[in-house]
This record gives sequence, C-alpha cells and structure tokens, in this order.
Amino acid sequence: MTSTLFRNTQIWDASRLEVESGMHVLVEDDRIKEISDVPISADSAHIVECNDKTMIPGLIDCHCHVTLTSVNVRALEEEPLTLMTAEAAQMLRDMLMRGFTSIRDLAGADWGLAEAVERKLLVGPRVFFAGRALTQTGGHGDFRRRTQGLEPCGCGNALSHSAVIADGVSEVRRAAREELRKGANQIKVMVSGGVASPYDPIDNKQYSTEELTAIVEEAASWNTYVAAHSYTPHASQHAVECGVRTIEHGNLIDVDTAHSMARHDAFLVPTLITYDAMDRNGAALGLPQASIDKLQKVKDQGFNAVELCRSSGVKVGFGTDLLGALQSEQSAGFRTQNEVDSARDVLVSATAVNAEILNRQDDLGFIAPGAKADLLIVDGDPLANLSLLTEPEKTLQVIMKDGQMYKNIL
Repeated sequence: MTSTLFRNTQIWDASRLEVESGMHVLVEDDRIKEISDVPISADSAHIVECNDKTMIPGLIDCHCHVTLTSVNVRALEEEPLTLMTAEAAQMLRDMLMRGFTSIRDLAGADWGLAEAVERKLLVGPRVFFAGRALTQTGGHGDFRRRTQGLEPCGCGNALSHSAVIADGVSEVRRAAREELRKGANQIKVMVSGGVASPYDPIDNKQYSTEELTAIVEEAASWNTYVAAHSYTPHASQHAVECGVRTIEHGNLIDVDTAHSMARHDAFLVPTLITYDAMDRNGAALGLPQASIDKLQKVKDQGFNAVELCRSSGVKVGFGTDLLGALQSEQSAGFRTQNEVDSARDVLVSATAVNAEILNRQDDLGFIAPGAKADLLIVDGDPLANLSLLTEPEKTLQVIMKDGQMYKNIL
C-alpha cells in the first residue's frame, strides 16, 4: 500500500461554497482515505507540505478528440494509425499536465487508447470514449468528397476512426451495437450540421425520430446514454425528445429548447473555446474556407445558449472540442466559459457536473473519503481567480491521478 499525506492545505470542491483552510488529506493507494481539520497521523505516508495552497478535484473535459490531430479533419485521410496513436499519446500527456485527470472523447479514441492509459503504457487522463460517432449519409461525420461514392475502409487511416455512416433503423442499431461491443462508454450521434464537415449546412436536422430512438434504446440496453452533436433549436429539441442525454455545443438553442432540455433532464456541454481558437488560428492551420464561413454563424452564440440553459435549470458541463494544434488552448476554455459563468459555476461544471455526465459522481469530481485520489494543488485560489487554471505549467504545484503523483514541485 502506498500513501500520501497532504498537510495544511485549503480544500475546495462543489460541496463547499468557499475554500476551507487548515485541512489535511490522507490518500491510500488510489482513494482518499481521510480528511481532517486536525493533523492526521500516518507514519509511512509520503508527506506533502501544502503551505495553505488550494486543493481541488482533478479537472474533467467532457468534449475532447485526442485522435483528431489536424484542424483540417479531412487531412487525416493521409495519416496512418501508427502516427495518429503517437500524436494522441502526446496530447493525452499534455492534457494530464494541464490538470485534466478524466476526459470524455466523443469521436476517435477507442478501447486501445483507454486501456493503454489504464495500464500506464501511456501517461494521460482517464479516457471515457465513444468510439466512432454515428452519422447519416451527408451528415456531420460524413467527410467523403462529392466525387467519392463508397464509404472508406474503417481500418486504414485516422479519419476512418472518427465516424461511421449508418442510415435506417436497422443500420443505426447495428452501428450502435458495434461501438458498444468494442467497449464504448457512451454513444455519440450527429443530429445537425457542423463546422468541420464540408457540405452539411449548420441548420439541417439529421436522423429521423425512429433512427434516434433506436440509437437511444441500444445505449440504454447497455446502461449508458447518447451524446448528440447539435447546434439548432430544432435538432436539439428533437434529440432530447428522443431520449438523448447530452447536447454538445448547442450554440443556437432558444428558450423553448432550453425548457425542453430541462424537462428531459438533459445536459448542455458547451465548447466555447473551440470557436474562439478556430476564429483566431484556424485559417493558418488549414481550416477550409467552407468551415470558416460556417464558423461565423455559431461562434458568438454559445454564450447565449449557456445563459438560457442556466436560467432554465439545465445542468451545464464543460468541454473544449479542440482539434489538432489548437488543443494547446484547452486550459483557455476556463477563460471563455468564465465570460458567461461565474468562476464557481465553471469549476463545478468541470468537476461535479462532468462527473455526473460520466455517471461517475460517486467517485470522481469531489474531495471526500472514498473518492478517487484525483487531486490538484493550485498556487492560489481559483475560486477567486479562475485565470490561475489557464497557466497550469506555472500554477499547478501537484497533479495526482489515481493516487499516483505526476507532478510535485512543493
């Protein structure tokens, strides 16, 4: 048994309105063993003197794509799986060193990457993966050229691992079952147009009621849920009425849609940083003009969507959805969401709410005995100054995941 004792730390998690000072936390193996406001005796423990720096739960990003290693997604047609995996390994390591101890990958990552992290063959956050996203012909996940007829082989390049084309009730059932068979933690489905895909308009609705209902049924039969890429009110409302649990992006939703999401206990996972990052740097990194044009229709609307959902009682998570080189801006997601949310709301979203989305609220996203020992020590109080998390290389003093220390400069 390995143990670590954190002495004289401030603690914050979603159960606390403010930080609590003068606390002591004992970790044994991969779990928090004890928390006390009086010194804890643990003779064999490794001691970390925190000097009243702030302990928070490990961060969770609920919308990532670690295998989409190019801003121009179609360029991944020319990337072999070996190179994709090497690049994904670097991205995973970088995410952990930003303080993200869990991520939800919503198209691309598979059981192999998640298992490699679990076995410590790769250094990175815990990966909750969707495998290949389900898309209809001509949908957001259909990246074929107009001159290309057949669906590409699902085994030859990095792009082929991001989505599977499925039309009709029988095909979508089979596609969902296939991803679940391969270990998917949740199913991802495309229900509206998107920015990165070249031909589908942002405002179209994808998948019929019968198809979406079948996908949700298949996920439920495996005791999991469906996450939907969606922008418009029509597509988002249609999705939640069919049983979709999380709306990803949701930039263009209106009041009625927000109320419908609240009635159906659906979550919003905004990805505000990706629009800002693509707008500033996308063209230089190869984002096609068609995508740049579509970006303008949604890039400033996500803030309103968050406000509408908050006021309607919808739980709001935290995601980034950054592609390729833009993934270096992951921590800047706190800055963008802080433009519409309070620092506390953003932190709750990136810890407790995201843990609930993952169906891991019993052991992730909080600091209490029995919880996973995913812990960060921050030089300062992020509740008072959220920008501390935008410079993790400077401000994160300790990064612990599963009780293992990945950074300690105290």
